[in-house]
Amino acid sequence: MKQPANVLHLTLVVALGGLLFGYDTAVISGATEALQTYFSLDAAELGFAASSALIGCVIGAIFAGGLSARYGRRGALIIAALLFLISAIGSAIPENYWVFILYRVIGGVGVGIASMVSPMYIAEVAPPQRRGSLVSCNQFAIIFGMLVVYFVNYGIAQLGSEIWLNTMGWRLMFGSEVLPAGIFLLLLFTVPETPRWLAMQGRHQEARTLLKAVNKGADIESQWQDIQVSLQEKTTGGIVSKGLLGVLIIGIMLSVLQQVTGINVFLYYAPTILKGFSESSIDIALLQTILVGAVNLTFTVVAIFTVDRFGRRPLMMIGAGIMAISMLAIGTAAYMNAIGGYLLVFVLGYIAAFALSLGPVTWVLLSEIFPNSVRSKALSIAVFAQWFANFVVSQTFPMMNDHSSWLYQTYNGGFPFWLYGVMGIFTVYFVYRWVPETKGKSLEQLESLWTPAEVKGKAEYV
Repeated sequence: MKQPANVLHLTLVVALGGLLFGYDTAVISGATEALQTYFSLDAAELGFAASSALIGCVIGAIFAGGLSARYGRRGALIIAALLFLISAIGSAIPENYWVFILYRVIGGVGVGIASMVSPMYIAEVAPPQRRGSLVSCNQFAIIFGMLVVYFVNYGIAQLGSEIWLNTMGWRLMFGSEVLPAGIFLLLLFTVPETPRWLAMQGRHQEARTLLKAVNKGADIESQWQDIQVSLQEKTTGGIVSKGLLGVLIIGIMLSVLQQVTGINVFLYYAPTILKGFSESSIDIALLQTILVGAVNLTFTVVAIFTVDRFGRRPLMMIGAGIMAISMLAIGTAAYMNAIGGYLLVFVLGYIAAFALSLGPVTWVLLSEIFPNSVRSKALSIAVFAQWFANFVVSQTFPMMNDHSSWLYQTYNGGFPFWLYGVMGIFTVYFVYRWVPETKGKSLEQLESLWTPAEVKGKAEYV
C-alpha cells in the first residue's frame, strides 16, 4: 500500500467530493434562462429542470451506504466521480429536454453518494483531536464549489452574445464540471481506503499501518485495541436488532433540523427575499453571491478552527439560537410591514450562524456518532432524511410565500420565517437534551455513549 503524505492530503483530496457537491448543485443557476429558451420550457418544466438533480441526490443517498460497505469508502467516491463526469458530459450535449433531465439525475446520484461518503471517509482517517476541523473542511469545500461555479458561469456568459449563450454557452457551463470531476477521479487513486474499513475486511496489517501513518507521533495502541473490540460485534443484522435505534433517531433528527430551520430558503430564494426587503437598485443576484456567499465561507472557516476547541454542542446551540432570533425578527418585521434594508443584517446573521453551526457541525456529528458496524447503513438513512427534508422545505416555502395564499394574507408573509424560527428554538433544546459532546474522542470511544441505559434518558455529556 502506498503511504499517503499525511491526513491533510487525504482530507483535501476527499473534500473535492464536497466541492463537486456544491459545483453540481449550483451550476444550473447561471443557465436557467438559456435552458428555458433553448428547450422552450414552461414554468413547470423549468422548475423540474432545476430540481431534477434532487431526485438523484435521494437515490444516491439510499445506495451510498451499501456501496461504501461493499466497495469501500474510496470505491464509493470513485463511483461518484465517474457519475459527475458522465453528468457533466451528458448535460452539455443533449438536444432533448428529457435527455438533459436524465444526466442531471445522474449527477444528483453522484452528489447523494459524495454528500455521505466524503465526511465519513474524513472522519475515519482523522485523529480524534482534529476530526471536527477536518470534517468541517468538507462543508467549506461545498460552499467554495458553489462560489467557484458562480464565477465560472459569469465568465462563460461574458464570452458571447445572449444568442450564443442560449445555444452554446449553457453547454459550456455544464461541461466545465469535467475538469474538477476528472481531477477528483485521478486524485482518488492517490489515497488509500480508511483504516476502519480495512479492518472490517480483515486486512489488519494495512489498517494498522495506515492508522499509524495518519496519527504521526501518537501512540495508536489503545485506539487500535478499541477498533479490534468494536469489530468483535457482528457487522450483520439490522440497526434496531443492535439496540441502536436511539442513535439512528438522533442522526435523523440532526439531518432534518439542519434543513427545517430554513437554510435552503435563503440559498434558493435569496434574490426574491432580499428584493422584498428593500427597494434598492443594487443587483440582487450579485448581492447574494458576494454577501451571502462570503459570509457563509468566512464563518465556515471560523467553525473549522473552533469546533475541536469549543466542542460540537456549544456551537450547535449558539448557532441555532442566533438562527432562531434572526428568523423570528424577519417574520415579525414582515407581519408588521416594517420591511427595510436593515433586515439584511438578520439575513447575514442567520447565514453566519448556520455556517458556524448546523452547516459543518451537523456533518461532523453524523460522521462520528454511529458505531463502526452500522456506520454505512445508518449514515445513509440519515442523509436520505436530510435530502428529503431539503425537498420538502424547498417545495413548501413558495407555497407559504404565495401572495394569494391564506397564510400569506393572514400573516403578511411572516409565517414561514416564524416556523423556521421555532424549529431553531427546538434545535437548541434537542441538542441540549439528546446530543452528547464528542470532541477529542476516538470513534470507538464514542460507541460507549449508546448503551441502552443512556439512550433511554439524557445522553451523558463527558
